[in-house]
Amino acid sequence: MVAHGMICAPQPEAVEAGALALMKGGNAVDAAIACAFVQGVVDPLMCGIAGFGSCQVYMPGRGAHAIVDFHGRVPRRARPEMWQHLIEGETRDGFGFVLKGRVNDVGYRSITTPGSLKAYHEVHRRFGVLPWCDVVAPAIAQAADGFAVSPDVYHYWMSVDPDPRVPILDRLRHSAGSRALYLDAEGNPKRIGTIIRNTDYARTLTQIAEEGAETFYTGALSRTIAADMAAHDALLDAQDLAAYRTVETEPLVGTYRGHRLTTNRPPGGGIQLIEMLNILENFDVTALGHNTPAMIKLVAEAMKSATADKDAHVGDPAFVDVPVARLTDKAYARARTDEIRAGRRVRVTRLPSSESPGTTHISVIDKGGNIVSMTHSLGMMSGVITDGLGFMYNGCMGVFDPRPGRAGSIAPGKARFSSICPTIVFKDDKPMLVIGAPGGTHIAMGVLQVILNVIDFGMSITEAVIAPRFSALSDAIEVTARIPRFVSDQLAVEGYAIDRNPLSFAIAGVHPIKIDGDRLTGAGDPAYGGGMALLV
Repeated sequence: MVAHGMICAPQPEAVEAGALALMKGGNAVDAAIACAFVQGVVDPLMCGIAGFGSCQVYMPGRGAHAIVDFHGRVPRRARPEMWQHLIEGETRDGFGFVLKGRVNDVGYRSITTPGSLKAYHEVHRRFGVLPWCDVVAPAIAQAADGFAVSPDVYHYWMSVDPDPRVPILDRLRHSAGSRALYLDAEGNPKRIGTIIRNTDYARTLTQIAEEGAETFYTGALSRTIAADMAAHDALLDAQDLAAYRTVETEPLVGTYRGHRLTTNRPPGGGIQLIEMLNILENFDVTALGHNTPAMIKLVAEAMKSATADKDAHVGDPAFVDVPVARLTDKAYARARTDEIRAGRRVRVTRLPSSESPGTTHISVIDKGGNIVSMTHSLGMMSGVITDGLGFMYNGCMGVFDPRPGRAGSIAPGKARFSSICPTIVFKDDKPMLVIGAPGGTHIAMGVLQVILNVIDFGMSITEAVIAPRFSALSDAIEVTARIPRFVSDQLAVEGYAIDRNPLSFAIAGVHPIKIDGDRLTGAGDPAYGGGMALLV
């Protein structure tokens, strides 16, 4: 084994912070949390302490293997029917609803109770070895000293969603704190290379380093947050913050061609990943050829099957009876397989009219074989920064279904579904792949394809990550620019609608580590172009 381990994530500054934690004697948990804090500084619309996520911790020496879920929760003042009269449509990928006035999408009423900081602190307190203040320190320094706006951050800020969502730029313009931090005098995002110093956030993080996460949930910070929420008629209040709890579960376990994989449970996306692999296990994927029309057609039908089941059945298990055992059962997959072999296509219907890829991921393994796979996010960020605090809140109310009586309907205390699926793949009971991704509803689809590339097509980790991807979240198949037209044209002849993504690298941003005995290899996904894997 290498001296310290490996860490892989989309932001180089954050990867370096995690690597330094390993070099100082920290374990995978210390590295992951240090990385996560810095991610919230240098990529502030992707993630942060007021976000949500899911974390898988594997510590064989301690006999620990757990999923810590920290999804955003609906504030107590919300009601299932409160926005039903405002419905205009549903996003194309089925992961959000468009309402009049965009009240669920941006601003104070879009904020769910955040879980990220609570999870960072609890996971570190239970499993970390470095002092908490040392884990937070790199983010404090980064916020005070500043970060250079990267091309990826800038282009994301300037991006335009094809769905009728509030543009990212309008989110940046929403609050005075955001405008002051991220926009120039003309109201445009600060240019690539511009140094942004966030002294307010440095002070907030210093308070968190000294007082722990409870200052955010029940202490001085919570009082500042609650006063701001009350002043702007937010749904979130002090009672929501004080009542927030993470949820720890055993991993959801699946198998694929002699491999065992562990992933998260609902409301996370691991259930989709296992269902898709169960279906594909019944086919000789390798014989079809990589990204041939036949292979894309098959995998797309598996994707649509898992998406349709997610839409119908998957939500917060505290509120919805999610049929986890049935959806992950091999016999259920065989029934889906029979339908595919018979030529029947899955239909995924939407209301007329995407979850933002405002998410990030961390994969870490340390010298002791301890592993963390963590995906965390702001979802569709709210645009709200409380004066003097320096961080943006999530905007996760936008994903809840404003129609009562459905798996994803609004209910106080309810967690949102997300596609995040931090996963570990085992071979002969030894970890061989640590994997996860940002990318909205495309997350499970991107993770699936990298797993197929490694197991079915024998690719190196770099080859597996850079191979062209596709996705099927509706009746159309989205293909990236590097999938040739002569391939997608054959699918069109068979009656599939094709959406050609102009990007060469898209469909999630997978950041894995592959373990071959004592050899570790990792790859930063070019879809999130600043990503890197660092061996230390």
